[in-house]
Amino acid sequence: MWSRFAQKLPRGARVLDLGTGDGKVMAHLLRVRRDLRPTGIDQASELPPPPRGAKVRTGVLMSDLPFPDASFAAVTSQFAFEYGDLVPAAAELVRVLKPGGQVAMIVHRSDGPIVAHNRARRRQIAWAIEEWDLPGAARRSLQLKASMGIAKLPPEIANGPEEGARLFGPASAAWEIAEALRQALVLGTHEPLSKTAGVIERIAAQAAAEIGRIASLEMAAMAAGTGERIAEVLEAAGLTLLASQALHDGRAQAPFATFLNLARPA
Repeated sequence: MWSRFAQKLPRGARVLDLGTGDGKVMAHLLRVRRDLRPTGIDQASELPPPPRGAKVRTGVLMSDLPFPDASFAAVTSQFAFEYGDLVPAAAELVRVLKPGGQVAMIVHRSDGPIVAHNRARRRQIAWAIEEWDLPGAARRSLQLKASMGIAKLPPEIANGPEEGARLFGPASAAWEIAEALRQALVLGTHEPLSKTAGVIERIAAQAAAEIGRIASLEMAAMAAGTGERIAEVLEAAGLTLLASQALHDGRAQAPFATFLNLARPA
């Protein structure tokens, strides 16, 4: 999709990539067209170095773009626009896009396999850290060791990996978390308590952060629908929809994303 889009752009076109992250979209565009001049923006305060020939601006909201009117011949976004404040972000996108300029977006779908996979993973994580409270069991084990010198593996920790694999599969997040906590206690037998406690807290924090990430993904996917909601917001801001295409990865029957191509009237 990005190759075909890049080939349509005028020579030397400035391209704005929203929510650029690691710059994958810009890198793809530049592999096809070295003459393009992409700039990526992201809300994150730190980003990896951009691909050669591209620039990045950190700490930038899509709803408050630091560029003059009609600065770009094209705007791109891959799994990013739907995470923003849609109406003001759409207005800003149109403002910085030149008349006749093109927009290309790949957006999440609420009915797609990405969302389904992450919802399943959230259930697995919730089982490990909420239903079985494995981090709590590990903490209580350390407290018992600290207060009474008893270093005994709690039954939840001892049986957690097997139960997680039985319920959700041997490569599931439930198994991963349970096994990581089991190893932390087993390997921490001869380690300072503070070191083992730190490992337990890191595992718990990573699990909680992933639940937060999945919640954000779900909200973004719901905002996108099957892509039609994003198209409606952009059309209301003044763009014309040229194409909407469901994207398949060849593995799942349902499309994993939607590609949108819009333009600002000349």
